Amino acid sequence: MTIVKPSSQLSSSSSPPLCSLKGSLLTLAVLTFLSLFYLSLNSLRTSPPSPIVVGANQVPQTFVNDGAPPEEEDEKNYSDVYHSPESFRSNYAEMERRFKVYIYPDGDPDTFYQTPRKVTGKYASEGYFFQNIRESRFRTLDPEEADLFFVPVSPHKMRGKGTSYENMTVIVQNYVDGLIAKYPYWNRTLGADHFFVTCHDVGVRAFEGSPLLTKNTIRVVCSPSYNVGFIPHKDVALPQVLQPFALPAGGNDVENRTTLGFWAGHRNSKIRVILARVWENDTELDISNNRINRATGHLVYQKRFYRTKFCICPGGSQVNSARITDSIHYGCVPVILSDYYDLPFNDILNWRKFAVVLRERDVYDLKQILKNIPQSEFVSLHNNLVKVQKHFQWNSPPVKFDAFHMIMYELWLRHHVIKY
Repeated sequence: MTIVKPSSQLSSSSSPPLCSLKGSLLTLAVLTFLSLFYLSLNSLRTSPPSPIVVGANQVPQTFVNDGAPPEEEDEKNYSDVYHSPESFRSNYAEMERRFKVYIYPDGDPDTFYQTPRKVTGKYASEGYFFQNIRESRFRTLDPEEADLFFVPVSPHKMRGKGTSYENMTVIVQNYVDGLIAKYPYWNRTLGADHFFVTCHDVGVRAFEGSPLLTKNTIRVVCSPSYNVGFIPHKDVALPQVLQPFALPAGGNDVENRTTLGFWAGHRNSKIRVILARVWENDTELDISNNRINRATGHLVYQKRFYRTKFCICPGGSQVNSARITDSIHYGCVPVILSDYYDLPFNDILNWRKFAVVLRERDVYDLKQILKNIPQSEFVSLHNNLVKVQKHFQWNSPPVKFDAFHMIMYELWLRHHVIKY
């Protein structure tokens, strides 16, 4: 068998067209790459940000910026008063984009449901939440897209109409039983993705008539004492805010604060009795056995906050007190003197950065403890206090980072439940 070799002439004659083809393809590839690079660079300079796609019942996310550059805005909003500033930043933004709450429509607003009794006084926080949730982006009319379900029954309304505690428990139980029978959502989690809101201490007792409400649902309450049933990882501490405030917010005024400590109030708890007995006649601590009589002058009680470095906040009939948020508002560093109190937003805010947290047994050494705090540390506490004031203020409509949004953030952290 003879193998015929290709002619050398054929090889040499076919080589130039092949090289020419390779060169053309290489040139075309280079030109294509340069064109794509130019278009990509140009799009980075000129393209607007991609829009956020939202559902029919969603509201696009908006961010408030008061004119400060983004990095300054971040530094102002995410300072070291938070346990984890970066986690708070990212989780809060995700909450604003995604969180949805369904409000059960059942119940007559003229009786005990849906709407607040009022948004003033000691229990204003309950009223504001009932109002804010309907004004906010978080409400959805589609229960299938809801992360959590709000049970809109108001013990404060019941109390206002003279309903007894015994009847409250029956009313609440009947209302919840009606929701369970009418809708499928409760039974998917046995109520673990449901929550109720009450600031009145009697309101907490009204929900305790049903074991399922106590054990399974998220309870947003003003009296979060974890030695009598409050479960910190499940329930939420609602700050008790006495609004409207009588005077403007204090702060950045340390030179005016010449009184070491201040408290005036009723002796309706053991710790208050001890506080008054031990320190009532002290010359450096301004401790009054009863609330200051209005006859002594206009807003004398509130003005004392402006002149004081540390405002003593002992628990009353419950662990909580509106005096804490009064102190924060008026720029007076709160001294927490209440055992078993799960402080509002405690898993978000580092209270020791803007408050003095003591045990009740420290009351006997109170003056020395406060006097031992260096001026530089007091100034730091005071400055941090000003940073958190916005978190303890209710607004209508709600404003970013206010008390309503902080409560919603606490709920957002608890919304991951298993649906059966």
